[in-house]
This record gives sequence, structure tokens and C-alpha cells, in this order.
Amino acid sequence: MPTLHYKRATTYAELEQIRALQIQNSIPNITPEEKLQEGFVTVQHTVELLEQMNNACAHIIAKDGETVVGFALVMLPEFRNEIQVLASMFDRIDSLLPNPSSYVVMGQICVAKKYRKQGIFRGLYAFYKEELQDQFDFLITDVAVINERSMQAHEAVGFKKIDTYEEDAVVWNIIAWDWRH
Repeated sequence: MPTLHYKRATTYAELEQIRALQIQNSIPNITPEEKLQEGFVTVQHTVELLEQMNNACAHIIAKDGETVVGFALVMLPEFRNEIQVLASMFDRIDSLLPNPSSYVVMGQICVAKKYRKQGIFRGLYAFYKEELQDQFDFLITDVAVINERSMQAHEAVGFKKIDTYEEDAVVWNIIAWDWRH
């Protein structure tokens, strides 16, 4: 029987499975109840952009056998202009962090519906930290204020809110996990 394991994404098929999970968990494809109770993803990446990001610094995935059941995207600051909705977040991050410091952005995290509430969210973040804490001082992301479930889950892992801003009528919390200590 396959067992759950965490790894860095290495194949195109894994990137395609990340994309499929994004689509399944985006706002148009979930009910309003799921949106409130389970959270949601806002941005959808092309497989080509996922591949470019992965080539720069590989994404973190959870797999059950050969199936990707969760992911935490790794987004280096050099991709700041690839997704328009994230551009102002990057500008804010640059003004908020102590200088000098290095950071990576967790571009998005998602766990497949039937694998939720099994510790995979925490497992993805634990592996993320294990893999990248020697290269970066901070892990940064943003969470829509209305996505309360996601905000609570991130705070439980160790993220702290460092700013709030509005973009295209959505209010966002920028949150940081300080890996320096």
C-alpha cells in the first residue's frame, strides 16, 4: 500500500498534478461553504510557469504513491512580475523586512480534499523549512483576510502577520515565518 511522503517536485507530471489540484480548489470550483470551512486558492499558474519556478527552486509536494496530494509552491523574488496580483505584495515585503535579509515566498499551499485534517499541511511546511531554512531568513506568504481557516492554520505553524493591504477589492495579510532563530 502506498505511503505518504514529502519531496521536491522533479517531474513534469508532478507539476501537472499541482495544476490540477489548483483548479479543483479555486473559488469557481468550490461551494461557498467549502470556501469558508476549507479555504481556497486564489491564483492559478500555468504548468509552464510552475516549471520555471520549479527549475529555480523546486516546489514542495506530498505524494501518496505516485499521486500528488498536496503542494507548497516555492517562489523566489525574481518571479515577482510573473503574477500581476502578487507584484504589490513583493513591493511591500521589500519595505517590511530588515535589511539585509533573504526570503522566499510560499506561492500557494493546498491539500487534496480527501487528505485534509491528516497533518499534511504541517508536514508540507515542516519539509519546506527543513529544505530551505539554511538558504533563507524568512518564508513569506499572503492570505486573503476572508480565508480565516488558512490564516489560523498558518499562525499555528509559526507565521506572524507583518502587514495588511488591499488589492483589487481583496484585503490581504502578509505573513512571515522567521527562520533566523
